[in-house]
Amino acid sequence: MYVKGAYQNRLAISCTLILLAGCQTSTEKAPITDQQYFEQVMLAPAILPNDLTNTGCLSLESETKLQGYKSAAEVNYQQAGWQNRVAADWQYFLAPEQPGKLLLIDYQVQAGQLAYRYLSDGSHNELYEPWSSSKVQAFSGALSKVRQTHPELGAASFAGDTALADLISSINSYEAFGKADGNSNAIASYFVNVAGREYLRGLFNDGWLKLQDQRLLFNGAYGSEQFMPSDEYWHNPANNELDAKISRYKASSDDPGYLGYRCEGCGLTGNKAMTTLAQAEWLKRLVSHQREPSTQMPHLQASDVDVLLNGTGHTDEHAPVGGMMVGISHIVTNALANVIAPNDSRSAKEVLDDATNGQWRVWQKIGWGPSETRSTTETVMLAHVCLGNYQGGREFTFSVQQSTSGADEANLPTVGKQMQQKLQHAFTKLLDSRVQ
Repeated sequence: MYVKGAYQNRLAISCTLILLAGCQTSTEKAPITDQQYFEQVMLAPAILPNDLTNTGCLSLESETKLQGYKSAAEVNYQQAGWQNRVAADWQYFLAPEQPGKLLLIDYQVQAGQLAYRYLSDGSHNELYEPWSSSKVQAFSGALSKVRQTHPELGAASFAGDTALADLISSINSYEAFGKADGNSNAIASYFVNVAGREYLRGLFNDGWLKLQDQRLLFNGAYGSEQFMPSDEYWHNPANNELDAKISRYKASSDDPGYLGYRCEGCGLTGNKAMTTLAQAEWLKRLVSHQREPSTQMPHLQASDVDVLLNGTGHTDEHAPVGGMMVGISHIVTNALANVIAPNDSRSAKEVLDDATNGQWRVWQKIGWGPSETRSTTETVMLAHVCLGNYQGGREFTFSVQQSTSGADEANLPTVGKQMQQKLQHAFTKLLDSRVQ
């Protein structure tokens, strides 16, 4: 994913409070140039809600009685073929004028349990390259693998002298964070090499998600660089007697599960081929970890999810929060604000704070890049949204991918705008459907 260079340098001049409230940018009420859109929307640091007193999702405190949702008990996610048993409308967002790929999992509470409906545009089983959006999957998979043999070491640990909370925050913000240096690709590759590619790939299948889709791959890396901790140990900050040496592949190619990008059988989507269903289901299960014990990632604990989402325990004294909360881009927040308050001149932050009493959350990870293999330029977003106090509380997980012809970084604003338009269309339909 391209984020450095001239665009990033110019952004740094205008946005010095990168990890606080962020730049207050337009919600695209007035036309802006492609360059401005890339700098002020796609590369922009995350905006944060006014109320950060709770690290969880406050959206669904009361029960709703809408039809068309099923609980985990009704679906039985432990048995293969569950995607054929969920409450779903696989054509819900289908619209010829809205190209791309989208799957959204909508939540509600029924009889004290979470219940879900799966909404797509018909593309939920189509393969694509996830780019950097899959880095949060690499992080969570590595924690699962380490906890398997060292249950006392989780996301609150330090890799050498660097807090894992700093590393995941740096992955999402693309900036130095605590002792993490901002090299998102190198950090993510480290976690892939800790987890091992066959372990990560197995989580799609019998290891966890039970998707039984052998086309799904997690067998690549994020470039040739790899984060190098100050020593080979993960350190438990509460008890150094629990420290343990954590094995990892010194180079990605050392992993027997490593596949080259154009390996035999990889196809045009490369060595990390995924679908919106696979990515959204992965994040949905992480976010609902405490509330849905039956679908928890193996060996993972609630504290690990908290670090992933919020960076709890990070060491950056200038940042009120970390993790996926500081994922760059205003695409999602702009789309939400434009749907909640169309033709409103206020910033997205003001709209969202006002609509939810400051109790909204957007945990997100974006990825993008030009693909010479496919002769396209693409962007992918994996996100979870909570809108506390809005329409009685709304909560949903989604994965969305956009692509345009031509492998050129100059096309990135085009796919970014397409993604925002697609999300605005989807959020309009989704949120209007709850209005009584």
